[in-house]
Amino acid sequence: QVQLVESGGGLVQAGGSLRLSCAASGTFFRFNNMAWYRQAPGKQRQLVADITSSLSTNYADSVKGRFTIFRDIHKNTVYLQMNSLKPEDTAVYYCATLSAGVPRSWGQGTQVTVSS
Repeated sequence: QVQLVESGGGLVQAGGSLRLSCAASGTFFRFNNMAWYRQAPGKQRQLVADITSSLSTNYADSVKGRFTIFRDIHKNTVYLQMNSLKPEDTAVYYCATLSAGVPRSWGQGTQVTVSS
C-alpha cells in the first residue's frame, strides 16, 4: 500500500501562493493516478484536482486557472501549486491515490489558511 505524506501548508494572505507536496512511498507511484482533496470545517471533502499517470489533469471549477497539479516521478511526489488564494480556499488538504476514480490511500492532511 502506498504511504502518502503531505507538506507545505500554512497561513497566507489572500492573493498569495502556496505549494503543497505529497511524497509517496512505493515503487508503483508512477502508475498511480493521484489527486488533491480538501475539507473545510463543517463541509464534505471535495476533489480539488487530479492527475493521471499519463499526466492528464482535471480541476474543480472553483480552482481552475489558479491551481496547478503536477508530479515528479523521479521524486515520487505530486504537487499542488496554489496561486491567487482566497479565504474560501481555507481547508485541510489531502493527497490521495485514485483507482477507477475512487480515492484509495490518503495522507494525513495539511492545513491551509487564507486570511482576508
